Amino acid sequence: MVFSTPLFLFAYLPVVLLLYYLAPLKWRNFVLLLASLFFYFWGERIYTVIMLASTLVDYTHGMLVDRFKRAGNMKKARMAVASSMIFNLGILFFFKYWDLIASGLQSLGLSFVPVLGIHLPIGISFYTFQTMSYTVDVYRADAKVQKNLITFGTFVTLFPQLIAGPIIKYKELGEQLDQRTCTADRFAAGVLRFTVGLAKKLLLANNIGQLWDICKGSSSLSVAGAWLGVLSFSLQIYFDFSGYSDMAIGLGKMFGFEFSENFRYPYVADSITDFWRRWHISLSTWFREYLYIPLGGNRCSKAKWIRNLFLVWAATGIWHGASWNYLLWGLYYFVWLLAEKLFLGKLVNKLPGLFRRLYVIVILLVGWAIFALEDFGQLGRYLAVMFGLGGAPLFDPLAGYELRNYLAVLIVGILGSTPLAADLFRKLPEGCRTWARPVLLVLGLALCTAYLVAGTYNPFLYFRF
Repeated sequence: MVFSTPLFLFAYLPVVLLLYYLAPLKWRNFVLLLASLFFYFWGERIYTVIMLASTLVDYTHGMLVDRFKRAGNMKKARMAVASSMIFNLGILFFFKYWDLIASGLQSLGLSFVPVLGIHLPIGISFYTFQTMSYTVDVYRADAKVQKNLITFGTFVTLFPQLIAGPIIKYKELGEQLDQRTCTADRFAAGVLRFTVGLAKKLLLANNIGQLWDICKGSSSLSVAGAWLGVLSFSLQIYFDFSGYSDMAIGLGKMFGFEFSENFRYPYVADSITDFWRRWHISLSTWFREYLYIPLGGNRCSKAKWIRNLFLVWAATGIWHGASWNYLLWGLYYFVWLLAEKLFLGKLVNKLPGLFRRLYVIVILLVGWAIFALEDFGQLGRYLAVMFGLGGAPLFDPLAGYELRNYLAVLIVGILGSTPLAADLFRKLPEGCRTWARPVLLVLGLALCTAYLVAGTYNPFLYFRF
């Protein structure tokens, strides 16, 4: 089930909200647990068992870590943490990477590992990372052990952020699971935030994504067409994923939760380092806290620091999908981030602000081409066209035609990826903002509903991760 569907908006969500607020306070986690399991079961059926297994394993291991720590046996506590991580990484590897490695071995003539054609469970990359962080947090004393299985199950299965994040660490949500305040103001703020995300997804991401499909599928692409295509993909993935995060944060508010922000206008970044402080923040902080710092971070020799950076970005790449282009994408950013930290950052900082942002955008657009095209042959041809190699024309009539067709939505998308609209809204008098919010809310819901009724193009990019 996807948030941007009539089934979710007009059936599932109203029923769950009604049951949740009718239930006594002590039963609300149980209502959310059942609702979340139903939400996941709707799309995954038998694979719900995998999520339940992950929940039970990490609940048990959290208890073991706490017991061993209380007994002063830190060795066994560390073994319990390691056991939890092996289990979670094991199921993630099996479902996500088995077929990739098996097909790679078979291409080398090694057929002893079969390709199983395994279906990737939705959201497995998100909930395995969340449950792993729990046992680590208990071991580090960053979070108290959760002895209530229903409460812990609610944390793992919480449907607003279950299938595409943001990645919520237990230490951020533990106290809210035990006690949270549901107020009318918070609920209203949640509805507004959800509507903003829904509009991003339906009205911007879906429309801009059609331009990317056209450019990607063209057999005679020009340089201008190639850059236009990857620009459209960069906007599509931003509004698709940040829109989903907005919807998740908004839904969390409706149920009394406060989730951490996942995006902070990443396309206004003035360096690649700054971009990764703004894009998919929950994933970046997870890798920093649970991989980069435990490896030694930058408090070690330069060689080990480079190794740590390499491992983090290799892991970031392959986390996104079972295809070699994702690894290449992660290592692409490793090279740029390393260059910025060693020497390039000082040079970039001397440039005027406009040129710093143009530098970032060019690097990002090339990176999105690597990310979007899984087939290396197609990727090589596309990059060649982007840089005018192989006799590609600078411009062609198709690029001009599509630019005219999509110019309005591209302009709205580019402006919408900056804080300009939010800044202008905040400058309005308080009275204007008070009446403008409900008007914009109703208008946004009306436009989104009309799109859902009339439209058929409604992909969600991060489902495959």
